[in-house]
Amino acid sequence: MNITHQTSFVVEKGKRAMRSAARVDTRKDLVWCGTELLTERGFQITGIEEVLKRVGVPKGSFYHYFKSKDDFGHAVIDNYEQYYARKMDRIFGNVDRSPLQRLRDFVLNAKNGMVKFDFKRGCLIGNLGQELAALDTQFRERLESVLLSWERRVSGCLKEAIEVGELAPGQDPEALSRFFWVGWEGAILRAKLMRSLQPIDQFTAIYFDSVLMRPIPTRKVRS
Repeated sequence: MNITHQTSFVVEKGKRAMRSAARVDTRKDLVWCGTELLTERGFQITGIEEVLKRVGVPKGSFYHYFKSKDDFGHAVIDNYEQYYARKMDRIFGNVDRSPLQRLRDFVLNAKNGMVKFDFKRGCLIGNLGQELAALDTQFRERLESVLLSWERRVSGCLKEAIEVGELAPGQDPEALSRFFWVGWEGAILRAKLMRSLQPIDQFTAIYFDSVLMRPIPTRKVRS
């Protein structure tokens, strides 16, 4: 290969790398835009054309990035799961806070987010679960797997709370975690409907003060 051909090869290789990087960036932009819109509106009502328009991508270019709208939906779920995992890592991994304080911090973070977005955004996984569970098996199974991963996060936190004495021994952290997420998703939905934090406050008050706070048994002293 002579110098001219070698230079042309290097230049063309650089152009392909730039096009590939731009493609990846555009796909990420589409996924993030979809994450925002689907969190507010849902999957079926959100049109692909609006997503493309917001990102500034030509109308006919969608299938350069995704095989179908379902493929796009799964990419959005993956993105949301990764985003939420980072948030949970930050909150539940805070060793400066006790286990139950971390769970309360999670609640406070979510409440602040609801207010920040004027109650227009809730939980993408919960929203899509209600919308798609009866329509698509793949979506249903994918969404359930995300919820199960969240349950494991909270059950680990509650298990630690038992170990350090914040909760009474003998409790079932897995069952308590599942109960939390069942009630939490309902509270988030109701908060969106009411445009109020009241449902979240009501649920969490009962959860922390009644469900979790079983009295720690005391040993009887033999006479």
